Parts: sequence; structure tokens; C-alpha cells
Amino acid sequence: MIAAPRPPAVAERLNHYLARHGVASRRGADALIEQGRVQLNGRPTRLGTLVEPAADHVTVDGRPIGEPVPLRTLVLNKPTGVVSTRRDPQGRPTVLDLVDDPRGLSPVGRLDSDSRGLLLLSSDGDLALRVTHPRHGITKRYRATVTPHATTAALRRITGGVALDDGDARALEAHLAGQDRRGNDVVEVVMAEGRKREVRRLFAAAGLRVVDLVRVAVGPVRLGRLKEGHARPLTHAEERALYEAVGLPPPRRR
Repeated sequence: MIAAPRPPAVAERLNHYLARHGVASRRGADALIEQGRVQLNGRPTRLGTLVEPAADHVTVDGRPIGEPVPLRTLVLNKPTGVVSTRRDPQGRPTVLDLVDDPRGLSPVGRLDSDSRGLLLLSSDGDLALRVTHPRHGITKRYRATVTPHATTAALRRITGGVALDDGDARALEAHLAGQDRRGNDVVEVVMAEGRKREVRRLFAAAGLRVVDLVRVAVGPVRLGRLKEGHARPLTHAEERALYEAVGLPPPRRR
């Protein structure tokens, strides 16, 4: 069954309207507006403009936009070497290249090119915003393979907090989860936020180099046995749990 779009209000912000129609993420829509590529009723518009879907005519680069895309969220097992963007000016493979039908989907947050594992892709901008904002408490769980060995003192420093260039950082949890085939320690760590390369920088501050980093869970959604490079829809139970966790009603289904 296909999730129906959430009914729009009488008026909504233009960036939300564009995201709901699969043109770009809200941030990407703001960039289009700032570049003067979006017109409302034949005239250039600006950030923060409200649009009435039933009455207004919106175009991007002179072309009318299509119908709203269904609300859907996928779980992707991202390989290394793939960037977490809709498009890449350098021509590198993107996460949307791994999906059969990428219409309207945008990455929810990011996972660095040299990291792998669970990345959510969603056409629901409201969900994406809440999952990525620390205020809503959606944690991310990782398994980091590190060198040299993770001492008790290093793990205490990771959970106790360190000062990084962009502010203090700490893990909510960090414990030794085993070793890989080469004898490197594997540390499972839970983070409350996801600043750029934060996990790697946090471990580096504790004297540990991350040689492999895989995200295994985002909130109530787990990677499980999904093959690398493959994607799947959220199960009904995952969808319900994720929307409840961020305080949103799940999409209506038809």
C-alpha cells in the first residue's frame, strides 16, 4: 500500500511545498528560491513566502511542478564511497543512485563517504527535520573499529566529553563490543547528535583512530541484515515507532 501525502494546510511555506512535491529538500528548496529559480504566479519570490496550493501557480526554472509525491521512508545500507546527497557536482555516486525509484526522496541527515550503514531516505520533510534535530532525542548507534586498543580510560573520556573545534562532544554510551578478524577492538557507541565526522573526531580526541565506522540504528529503526547497497521500506511497526518518537502522526494509508 502507498502512503498518502499528509493533507496540506490552506497556506504553507514555499520551501515545504516544493519539498512535498519532490523538487528538493527544504534546504535545497531555499537555495532554489535564493537563486531566483522559483516563481510564484509568474513573479520571483523570496524565502518565507506562503503559497496556497489550490490557488497559486508555482514554477521552477519556468516549468510547473508535478503532483505531490507520496510520503515514504526507506532504510538504506550505504556502502563506503557513496555520498549522502541528492546530486554531486563532482560526479560521485550518491545514495539516490542506489534506489530504484528516488522520486521525492532526500537523505535524512548524512553519513560520511568513508562511513557505511543505516541511512534513512524520506520524502517527508517534517519527519527528516525532526529526526535530525537533537531536540527530539533521536539517537544514532554506531559500531566503530578502532586502533590501538580501546582502554577503559579512553571509553570514559568518550562518554565524559571532549572539546572539539565546533563545541563539546560526548557519547551517551560507549562499550567494547568485541574484536574484528585482525584483532582490532570494536566499540559500540550511541550519539545524540550527528555533527560532521563527529564520531571519528570524538574517538581521535580520546587517542583512537577509527578504521571502520558503521551505523546500525537510528532511533527505533535498525539496520538488521539488510545487504550493503540495498534499500527497503520501513515496516509498519518501524514507521509507527519512528513517527511517534518525533511527535508526528504516521502517514495515512490508502
